[in-house]
Amino acid sequence: MKSNEKKPEPKTLVKQDKTINYWKIAFLVLAGLLIGTTVFFASRIFQQRESGLNESTELVQREGSPVLTVNSNKSQVNQLIDFYLSDFQKGQDVTYDFELRNEALLTGEFQVLGFPITFYLYFDPYVTEEGNVQLKAKSLSIGTLDLPTSEVLKMIKRSFKFPEWIEVNADEQVILIRLDQFRMQNGLFIKANKINLVDDEIQMSLYLPAESEDE
Repeated sequence: MKSNEKKPEPKTLVKQDKTINYWKIAFLVLAGLLIGTTVFFASRIFQQRESGLNESTELVQREGSPVLTVNSNKSQVNQLIDFYLSDFQKGQDVTYDFELRNEALLTGEFQVLGFPITFYLYFDPYVTEEGNVQLKAKSLSIGTLDLPTSEVLKMIKRSFKFPEWIEVNADEQVILIRLDQFRMQNGLFIKANKINLVDDEIQMSLYLPAESEDE
């Protein structure tokens, strides 16, 4: 006796095509490029390059007595600094300002990942035994960014052009004004004796070049 029950039909496998989400792939590629570019430029900005002060010898001899001792104040010195920097920075796209208040103030603007950042870096000035001026970083104002002073000094050193007789030591957070390497056009050179910004007392001595003293 035959059974009227129907045999179950074999199931056929249906291939399901997986649709590719091109928008998702494009988004992931774009995100990867942005992250990679940001990491690259950040590493370039904060990497350490030159460190330490230049090992250079004195260019001028300042033996003997000064021919003139000048007592000045912050206002007079600021006029000289402004005059010198205006001439030194002619034709430069990126400039900075330096002035004496109750502290020495260096201010300017540099780029971080394409964005302009304005900084205000305050220093305490000290006269060295050689008659040079050492600026020791005291405080930093740079908007909402939280960057170490040493890193900002590295960016300042790479971003701005300084005279050859000014040395920036980012690791020590010091700028050294090498007056022993600076000579005026008439041959006179300078030695710092005293800098007291709070009491507005600044004293410098002028020396003749060695050949003039021998005559």
